[in-house]
Amino acid sequence: MPQTTGVENDISVRIEGRAGRITLTRPQVLNALTAKMAQAMETALLAWAEDDAVDMVIVDALGDKAFCAGGDVGDLYESGKAGDFAYGRKFWADEYRLNAMIANYPKPYVAFLQGYTMGGGVGIGCHGFFRVVCENSQIAMPECSIGLVPDVGGSFLLANAPGRLGEYLGLTGTRMNAADAIHAGFADTYVPRKNWEALKADLCESGDPDVVDDYAEEPPLSGLPALAKEIDKTFKSPSLAICLGLLEASASAWAIDAAKAIRNNCPLSVACAFEIIRRGRSFKQIERSLELEYRFTSRSMSHGEFIEGIRAQIIDKDRKPDWQIKRIEDVPPEKISEMLAPVSNPA
Repeated sequence: MPQTTGVENDISVRIEGRAGRITLTRPQVLNALTAKMAQAMETALLAWAEDDAVDMVIVDALGDKAFCAGGDVGDLYESGKAGDFAYGRKFWADEYRLNAMIANYPKPYVAFLQGYTMGGGVGIGCHGFFRVVCENSQIAMPECSIGLVPDVGGSFLLANAPGRLGEYLGLTGTRMNAADAIHAGFADTYVPRKNWEALKADLCESGDPDVVDDYAEEPPLSGLPALAKEIDKTFKSPSLAICLGLLEASASAWAIDAAKAIRNNCPLSVACAFEIIRRGRSFKQIERSLELEYRFTSRSMSHGEFIEGIRAQIIDKDRKPDWQIKRIEDVPPEKISEMLAPVSNPA
């Protein structure tokens, strides 16, 4: 029989056959990841790494709408509003430690990514051994819209995407379908959703991740390769201002939409995300990207725009953030340096 535990009914952790199973069980809130859920995942993964009865890990979620649409930011917002920035620093430090553990896990880690996989969902779903997507998968890093930067190791994935695709996806927050995600390196295998339960059963019985290949099918075509030349030409420019100028001077529908998306995001976040992704191209290990992300997020409430971004997008939902820095052109270089400077007292 499976061994089941839970964190306030938000997550199910058990062993089935040869597999350790982790299921997010908050479909009513798109399986948003809480600090306690992340802690439960870390505890299970640490135990299973040393357990000879567990050959692999399967991570999935209840519901059709989302694998995990991101981190649960309610507590972060309330603590930040109250002037308690230590809670956020610890939350992000704990989450990033889990992300690094998943990326370096010694056993196969198979994630099933239906519906929305964004932000924190990317962190627990897109760094594993096999990342399975289906017909309704929508994967994105939209953090710049709430005063953050692509984090949870997402900047490392963006930096390693083909060409200059990382800047485009990270600065605009564009959603990728299954084929786009495979092309960009956020997923590996397309399996129609109707076959997922049979695949999971076979994985549990065999403990062999190569079973995924037996179920794989060709996904619909990605639209990203057709944009590659234009994306690379635009985003290889040496500065964000030049990139944005090229987009706004173009008459193509793609460029117009991209420029609008970037302008709608937090200027400070966009400027720092551009720098983080650029630096990430030289990194060989995800830990270096996570450290750079943490430099920003640990300051995002005390010195950044995160609280206002959450207010506008999630709390009041007026979609009218009053950013302290109004335009991307007005972000001082010294402010970027401040946000990305080493942290002297990490959580």
